[in-house]
Amino acid sequence: MIKILLKTVFIVFFTVISCQLSAQILKGKVTDSTGLFIPGATIQVIGHKLGTSTDANGKYAIKFPKTGTYRIRVSFTGYQNTETDIQMDSISKTMDFALSDTKTLLQNVVVIGSRSSVPRTNIESVVPVDLITSKDVKTFAQVDLTQILNYVAPSFSSNRQTVADGTDHIDPASLRGLGPDQVLVLVNGKRRHTTALVNINGTFGRGSVGTDLNSIPVSAIERIEVLRDGAAAQYGSDAIAGVINIVLKKVTPYSFSTSFGQSDSKALGRNFSDGRTFQADFSKGWAFRNDKGFINLAGQYINREYTNRGGLDTRPLLYSAAPTKGALESEATFEARYASLKAADDARATANGLDRNNMRVGNSDSKNGGFFLNGQYNFNKNSNLYFATGYTHKTGSAAGFFRLPTQTTQIDLTLFPNGFLPFIDTKINDLSFSVGSKGKIGTWDYDISNTSGQNTIKFNINNTVNASLPLGTSPTSFYAGELLFRQNTSNLDLNKKYEFDGGLMTSLNTAFGGEFRIDNYQIKAGDELSYSFGQPSAGIPGRMVGTSFTAAGAQVFPGFKPGNAIDKSRNNVSAYADFEAEFGPRVLLEAAGRYENYSDFGSNFSYKFTGKIKLFGDISLRGAYATGFRAPSLHQRYFNNESTQFVAGNPTQVLTVNNDNAIVSQFGVGSLKPEISRSGSLGLAGKIAKTFTFTIDAYNIDIKDRIVFSSQYARERTSSGALIPTGVVNQILNTVDPNAQVNSVQFFTNAITTNTAGLDVVLTNRFNLGTKSNLLLTVAGNLNKTVVRSINGSDKIESDPTLKAKLFDRLERSRYESSVPKNKLNITANYTIDKLSLVIRTVRFGEVTYLNAIDPTVAANNLPAELDQTFNPKWITDFSVSYAANKSLTLTIGANNVFDIYPDKLYINPRNNENNLSGISTDNYTGGLDNTSNGRFLYPRAISQFGYSGRYVYGKIACTF
Repeated sequence: MIKILLKTVFIVFFTVISCQLSAQILKGKVTDSTGLFIPGATIQVIGHKLGTSTDANGKYAIKFPKTGTYRIRVSFTGYQNTETDIQMDSISKTMDFALSDTKTLLQNVVVIGSRSSVPRTNIESVVPVDLITSKDVKTFAQVDLTQILNYVAPSFSSNRQTVADGTDHIDPASLRGLGPDQVLVLVNGKRRHTTALVNINGTFGRGSVGTDLNSIPVSAIERIEVLRDGAAAQYGSDAIAGVINIVLKKVTPYSFSTSFGQSDSKALGRNFSDGRTFQADFSKGWAFRNDKGFINLAGQYINREYTNRGGLDTRPLLYSAAPTKGALESEATFEARYASLKAADDARATANGLDRNNMRVGNSDSKNGGFFLNGQYNFNKNSNLYFATGYTHKTGSAAGFFRLPTQTTQIDLTLFPNGFLPFIDTKINDLSFSVGSKGKIGTWDYDISNTSGQNTIKFNINNTVNASLPLGTSPTSFYAGELLFRQNTSNLDLNKKYEFDGGLMTSLNTAFGGEFRIDNYQIKAGDELSYSFGQPSAGIPGRMVGTSFTAAGAQVFPGFKPGNAIDKSRNNVSAYADFEAEFGPRVLLEAAGRYENYSDFGSNFSYKFTGKIKLFGDISLRGAYATGFRAPSLHQRYFNNESTQFVAGNPTQVLTVNNDNAIVSQFGVGSLKPEISRSGSLGLAGKIAKTFTFTIDAYNIDIKDRIVFSSQYARERTSSGALIPTGVVNQILNTVDPNAQVNSVQFFTNAITTNTAGLDVVLTNRFNLGTKSNLLLTVAGNLNKTVVRSINGSDKIESDPTLKAKLFDRLERSRYESSVPKNKLNITANYTIDKLSLVIRTVRFGEVTYLNAIDPTVAANNLPAELDQTFNPKWITDFSVSYAANKSLTLTIGANNVFDIYPDKLYINPRNNENNLSGISTDNYTGGLDNTSNGRFLYPRAISQFGYSGRYVYGKIACTF
């Protein structure tokens, strides 16, 4: 804490001094023709390495090295550039610029969704596109990109996960309620690689592979364009839900900011002041002389401490095994004996300092540092070279489940006599590089590029043991292996626009292109002791506890074995054509088609038709129909590992197997094939009275052959733990595992057909309240519903009701249908008066529902009905107040979740109460007789609503010069 405060004081001091030393020689503001300021406009001194851009209030300032005559150019995408000469002969001058505007609001210009070279705004776009500016992403305290988008974009959903292995460090995200792998991410219009992690734990997005948006520094971002429409025919695989295009900064002034904050919550009758977060970032873009291009460097560092909102462990005995009632023992005698044992157990826990609040349920520890470099060099007017490269290094520490002293087959009491909380520590490296050239060849525009990216995740398991080693000999730290994914994409794009005089068609934009991509996925084994039973290489057998085997490998995360190690690659070749025709000023039609051929599963053809008709004024009707696909990821195709679970007190193996494994073929499951989608949208978009804009879009998405991660197929056993010889799963597993060492198996397969329907609404109005004040109001909402229409297994699975029921149980179904909010509403007011800015935002997160794997509504299951639980909608309100002390320095204070709102609490079964002795020792249902895991989880973690860290207060200092 002291180190963080010292860092903050130092950076604040440095920032303030730097700001005060910077002299503003030429200053002013840039507006449109109506007088509204334009943030992000570029002011460049032609022929010199001087330039800047306007701030959030349209103001700028440039320091000149000496007196003389300079030519100034002011530009912004979608506006006509203006140039003027100025004589600098004094220490200070003021010059304002008014750019000639088009018929639309300038700050809403986007490039995603169309291959036309003509810039359009989000209300002119033929498909729905959200535009999120650099001001939007830095208004509040969220410092991770996924968290920023979760509160800014209603159709986007993402929350940090807890006690979920690697998923604690990489947030799964959703667009329009679909999976993390059904949205394509671009950076400067080029495909971004995914992570090396496949989510296999009990979180939203289970079985999917997403993109780590948090590996991109927020300080490097000029704007984010969110295309909410199927676009596989334009951009290829993964774009079923839409596309997120992150546009990097270009020529910008020096910009520094630093912030510090922490939780200030009073939930559960306790005061929480954890989750301290320190953030510092910078960016600067330099213009080359004589319009030769630019280079921009941006970096960011985030240090986030963990939060804990866990409850007390309700298991009555921490050191002693639960006693059993003797056949001749009376109930009163048994309870007296039980109470005496519990009193002694409690006294021992108190003496040894064993806290019943023994988990970390909340955000993990995380440190995230990285940079991005973006640049362009102009050879001449018809040719340039561009590049972008970034590197991020993240470390994290996430806790698992606490191991009690009573769990003797999972613990070494000579090392941890009071139990232990194991940690999964990760080192994540993300590297990307893109280089290309744009220009003209004859009358054609061309863009040729190559983009490479790599993501690696190393797992180190700490504060744990390999319980199978002789007592006192186990290490407490293990290297458990590494995941790696790399991708290389080469593109060639050609574009030409034809103009016609007379006739029905007035213009035709044609675009053609091709892509060649190589993917590589690797699993690297950990150290022997991270996965071994005993130490076979040294001739040390696995340890026994009585007649029971101990657990193999590092507790909480056994390492990858040499048998799990893989190195698999594939390639694909694609070609596309895109035609966009204008029929006068009111009608725009587009058609696109794309053919792709993959080396591992074959080919696919996708197409898309879109259209827009201007009804009257600036109001248009737009619609689209598209087919799409998502290629199975290499992770889903080849990931495999082994873990240990205990059945009747005995450790048995649980396998995650890939489609090459003989066990999978026994289920009749073949190789994975692509997911296929059909989607349609229809909407209205427009502008009224120059300042009010709106978009209203309805959508419907059908997806067949969706890839799911199956439920566990466990061996059938009697109540005493004996195998049932006639069990269908037993017969399947025995064909490859006659010694019954494997207890259960799970795998990826194309199993379900879904339908997703919804509505997106975005309303924005800017009020010019005078020369020094304005108000921007935004109301944005999303309604969304996903339904699993059918479950389709192999012929063998379909023929057996038991196999089909286990393929995709009701818990897995709820992850698709009800684990993200069915609706979200965002209301934001941004009021600026002179040097003061006040922003208030309130977001309504709709209801989510959790379904238990075993149906509690079936009387025979004898389970509490509340195991199925719906969590009510909640409003989360944030505010920030900023003061511009001068042209360079801005001070901000604020709070997120100012009213300290939490989700509904999880259902707690009254029988799971440490003060109620009867029934405690018989709680042998997996996961407990409620959803709290013996009281330790008070809020839902298997579904994604808005998290549970409570109120967060912060302060921020920003300097621009």
